[in-house]
Amino acid sequence: MTNPLLAEWDTPFGLAPFDRISDDDYAPALEIALKEHMAEIEAIADNPEPPTFANTIEAMEGAGEALDKVLGTFYNVSGADSNDARQAMQRDFSPKLSAHSSAIYSNEALFARVRDLWERKDALGLSEEEARVLMLTHRGFVRAGAALTGEAAERMKEVKARLAVLGTSFTQNLLKDEAAWMMDLGEADLNGLPVFVVDAARSAGEAAGRPGPVVTLSRSLIVPFLQFSPDRALREKAWRAWTARGENGGETDNRAAAAETLKLREERAKLLGYPDFAHYKLETEMAGTPEAVRGLLMDVWGPAKAAALSDAAEMEAMLMADGLSAPLEPWDWRYYAEKRRKALHDLDEAELKPYLQLDRMIEAAFSCAQRLFGLEFAPLDVPLYHPDCRAWQVTRNGEHVAVFIGDYFARASKRSGAWCSAFQSQAKRPVAKAPIVVNVCNFAKPSAGKPALLSYDDARTLFHEFGHALHQMLSDVEFGSVSGTSVARDFVELPSQLYEHWLEVPEVLSEFATHAETGEVMPEALLEKVLKAATFDMGFQTVEYVASALVDLEFHSGPAPADPMQKQAEVLEGIGMPHAITMRHATPHFAHVFAGDGYSSGYYSYMWSEVMDADAFAAFEEAGGPFDPEMAKRLEGFILSKGGSEEAADLYMQFRGKMPQVDALLKGRGLAA
Repeated sequence: MTNPLLAEWDTPFGLAPFDRISDDDYAPALEIALKEHMAEIEAIADNPEPPTFANTIEAMEGAGEALDKVLGTFYNVSGADSNDARQAMQRDFSPKLSAHSSAIYSNEALFARVRDLWERKDALGLSEEEARVLMLTHRGFVRAGAALTGEAAERMKEVKARLAVLGTSFTQNLLKDEAAWMMDLGEADLNGLPVFVVDAARSAGEAAGRPGPVVTLSRSLIVPFLQFSPDRALREKAWRAWTARGENGGETDNRAAAAETLKLREERAKLLGYPDFAHYKLETEMAGTPEAVRGLLMDVWGPAKAAALSDAAEMEAMLMADGLSAPLEPWDWRYYAEKRRKALHDLDEAELKPYLQLDRMIEAAFSCAQRLFGLEFAPLDVPLYHPDCRAWQVTRNGEHVAVFIGDYFARASKRSGAWCSAFQSQAKRPVAKAPIVVNVCNFAKPSAGKPALLSYDDARTLFHEFGHALHQMLSDVEFGSVSGTSVARDFVELPSQLYEHWLEVPEVLSEFATHAETGEVMPEALLEKVLKAATFDMGFQTVEYVASALVDLEFHSGPAPADPMQKQAEVLEGIGMPHAITMRHATPHFAHVFAGDGYSSGYYSYMWSEVMDADAFAAFEEAGGPFDPEMAKRLEGFILSKGGSEEAADLYMQFRGKMPQVDALLKGRGLAA
């Protein structure tokens, strides 16, 4: 019987045949796909014809189609719906894939062809995008160590293989810690909790087979518990478990893996001639240097810390008024921030949440995309990898654009956080491909028969991830290597963070924020309170983020620390971290940095992009408003459709005409003087 991963997919829009794929199919399919890809690569390298763009670069772009299908399916499914078999395969696949990559980049004949083209680039008559793809290909070979020889080349292979294993291990340890812990709640422990939190706790208990409600380490449950539980001891217990992920001793402890990862990254950078990993990593980003990143983060740190300390003083007074002993602790912050928001803005999450139904917020995200870019969304009835998933065909003027998949609910088999990924990225050459994009979130799943309700932060996350999806779906380039989100890391968050702004457009909320029980639209007075409170507690949010970004940067600047936990403590002490706030992601569960190289020395990227997104939305406001058709056309034409086919700064300049300053970010966060 033919392996369904390798057979021709006679499915709608080329979707993976999820209903025919079993876990037993992945490993044999990978072995065959790896061999096929290597044979294609060797044929390119050994081609007796002189190298041309078509027979070398474009041929490489088209190679590995079977491998792309196998890996795209496996890793998307494993991240969102893991099990023991898939975790074992991830551990097995990581070193194999690293070795496969190293074999390609160390193929001397192949690199000779790429280098020959690079040296003759001005005489090849290439289009701008072809020249860009050639440059990126050559740069990728050099940065992967293709120019290394002898012992250095062999050591580079070993380092990359070990880093791949460590990244997989880090992720799986975190998933195990998150799935293993839960706190049973008695009926008395539910006192003071809003109905939506109680419902979420009961639903989590049912899913876990517990006799009553529980708190888990899912962000969509533990954060509202910390916001609303009046029991300080329970809050502390929950908070300590949440912040101890990856730091509990035993097999799932990530501290040793983090230390080894940092040491190996430093070695990798030095093999290539860089002083440290930060200089290596940031060379290809918009920021360019560690100094530029540090400058931005410290420009924001001062105002953010001042705001946070001012807020902390007021909340500590509230704590003491409740007859509790100071100081304000990290497990107290969200509880008293929620009480303070109620006092300052007459707004609380329990009042707001019934108006933020998941289905209505999905409709809102789609509606904004329709008004801005003319996209239409029609539900698809197709097999997907989990019953919670749903899919839509995306069209424009009757023409197929993409398939969009939404996987919104938390479950024990799903890693934490939210992300956008692609089963298939857009391309025109050498074979035309339409995007198949998925948004994965971790919203609390409601009990049977009840609507899923979001927090305001959840709704923002939904819009954020859909902004990434638009970057993928509206891509219109020739080559898959530069399509969609294949851009500089500190540029990739621009479309996602920019799209968050449309959630706060009054006409969007007034249409789609409807009450789950009555169907009534959000009252104008509540809408006004929501918008006025948009920057509430921004000192806290900015401090926890910037602290994490600075620790990440310092981990990779200079010699790798022997003890990352000690280095983390030193960095936080050096910047004067407020006592009642901790890093958003402490080292043992900092998956952005240690699950792979993606955001290593790059967690700052969200803030770098935010400087641009605040300025970009201002461009709409300065024009005809948030749905100005000319600005929407410019946004798609210069940013969303272009992928990485041009330098990020050039794309932004074409869109806006100037580069923004940090003032736009501080103003947007309510931190400007």
